[in-house]
Amino acid sequence: MPHQMYPRPPFSPQPRAARGFTLIEVMVALFIMAILAAMAWQGVDGLVRVRDGAQGSAERTLQMATVISQWEQDLQQLQASPGAPPLRFDGSALRLTRRAPDGLMLVVWTRQDNTLYRWASPPVTRLQDLQEWWLRSQQWTSLRESALPMLTELSNWQVFYYRQGDNSWSNAQSSGNKTVKQVVTQPPGDPPPENVNPNPDEEDLPVGVRVVLSVPSGTLTRDLQLQGTQGSGG
Repeated sequence: MPHQMYPRPPFSPQPRAARGFTLIEVMVALFIMAILAAMAWQGVDGLVRVRDGAQGSAERTLQMATVISQWEQDLQQLQASPGAPPLRFDGSALRLTRRAPDGLMLVVWTRQDNTLYRWASPPVTRLQDLQEWWLRSQQWTSLRESALPMLTELSNWQVFYYRQGDNSWSNAQSSGNKTVKQVVTQPPGDPPPENVNPNPDEEDLPVGVRVVLSVPSGTLTRDLQLQGTQGSGG
């Protein structure tokens, strides 16, 4: 009987067993992921730093603008009065008498412990009260609790005057033009002479006031021409 040939079945490869990652491959993958995570963290940290820096700069600019605005408002409202000098600077504090809706106010700007403070008295209508506030303002301890911190990290501040007849800014503590009291002999019963100043120590107001504020970001110089005066600053 002849041998019967049967077709051979198609070739089918033997299935292989599933192969997992080796320890070295896992460690390499983790190392690459750590590098990518560190790079991503540095990028996020940089963005956060830029945002915080921009926010801090904006807040600092707003703070400086508030200080200068209040400074100019005080100086633009200067008011001469027999009760207190309209403007006086002693090196550490600037005191001024200014108008207010309800009377006169005494305002003090001073630098204490690298902070610029502003203090203001309540509005008064009696010269005696204004004189009392002026005397009280000579002692920082009496103003500390009610003084408002306006600017921090202030390493230095300077005040200069531009006086009538000068051609440059000068130290506000230097002796300015003073109105000299006239001594006039007159017969009894005659009316008093005109243009005699009752206060021989009264100093003429400057034409302009310059303030220089030194902060970590730099130095700010602001010039202000006082109202009611003639001349221009340099």
